[in-house]
Amino acid sequence: MAAWQGIDGAVCRYRQGGNPLGRPFRRLSHFSLSGVPEDLTIQTDDQDRPAGLLYRGKIYYDRMFDDVELSKRTLAKNWNSLNVAQRQEFVLLFRQVLEKAYIDKILAYTDEKIVFDRETMVSGTQAEIQTKIVTPSKEIPISYRVLLKDGAWKVYDVVIENVSLVLNYRTQFNDILAKNTPEQLIEILRKKVKGQ
Repeated sequence: MAAWQGIDGAVCRYRQGGNPLGRPFRRLSHFSLSGVPEDLTIQTDDQDRPAGLLYRGKIYYDRMFDDVELSKRTLAKNWNSLNVAQRQEFVLLFRQVLEKAYIDKILAYTDEKIVFDRETMVSGTQAEIQTKIVTPSKEIPISYRVLLKDGAWKVYDVVIENVSLVLNYRTQFNDILAKNTPEQLIEILRKKVKGQ
């Protein structure tokens, strides 16, 4: 195992072998890890830590996640119900919802270990990277589904403890759109973002 300090101050570990994991793994670990090959820990009482993590979390999210792909896959067939302007606004609003949820998760962790376990190539342009957060009491499995797009691997879904982020939100949005128009869905998202 090799250890690196993660963006949240946690020590990240990943398996090393004769054949290093492929490009999707390297892409994810590059943005998930600080790149400092030392076992360093950020002190939890450091007053600048939350602001620093917030800033770094936003950068991580921006570089790692594919907002348009996440939005399309989450809305599925309902994506075609939105006009171009609605799609653009949905992507921006949904990004803010997901970014906030992701950063809140980062701030919830202190000294946990993140283990990059293995990569499974689904096709030449899709892969799944399995990781886990190791706490003193349990291990939390997290899988990143990534897509090769424009020469870069980007996350289009995250599965935490067997719950897909895309499918979870798809269910919610399907329920909303069964009773409301696309414009009303966007208004709901506007209110959610404003209240964050």
